[in-house]
Amino acid sequence: MTRCGWATTDPLYIRYHDEEWGVPQHDDRKLFEMLILEGAQAGLSWITILRKREAYRKAFDGFDPKKIVKYDAKKRAALLANEGIVRNRLKIDATIGNARAFLEVQEAEGSFDRFIWSFVDGEPIVKRRRTLKDVPATTAESDAMSKELKKRGFRFVGSTIMYAFMQACGLVDDHVRDCFRARKV
Repeated sequence: MTRCGWATTDPLYIRYHDEEWGVPQHDDRKLFEMLILEGAQAGLSWITILRKREAYRKAFDGFDPKKIVKYDAKKRAALLANEGIVRNRLKIDATIGNARAFLEVQEAEGSFDRFIWSFVDGEPIVKRRRTLKDVPATTAESDAMSKELKKRGFRFVGSTIMYAFMQACGLVDDHVRDCFRARKV
């Protein structure tokens, strides 16, 4: 079975590629989770974050933004000591701040889903690129998304991170032409 080349042979990567990556996501909690995980990945490999995903879910209360915004200094210290996640103070503080910004977007826009999908006019952008080398790191849409999220107080949301988020959550479908998922998503 032919897959996008980045999926490698790691069973976790394969499962993520085959079942999740590029599938349109509309659940606010899941979108928040992926926003946080993509930001955590900055400077690291995605497989590192996938391997820590369950620990992240546990450490951050199932990515419940209403709980995360209440984290105090004691909880921050516990997160910094948690070996199951990336123990980076800036990323942990960004997660807490992003929870606040996320709730503000939900309040202002009705849902994060509605807001985030507006950058692609509510429909996935489907590109059938020949090779992974043809996939861009950023697009005009990821630039606009990044700019607006930063304006609303989000951190670790640069354009490259936002493009990866868009791919992960199906706002963009970048499965290469030969990939078996290109015909299924």
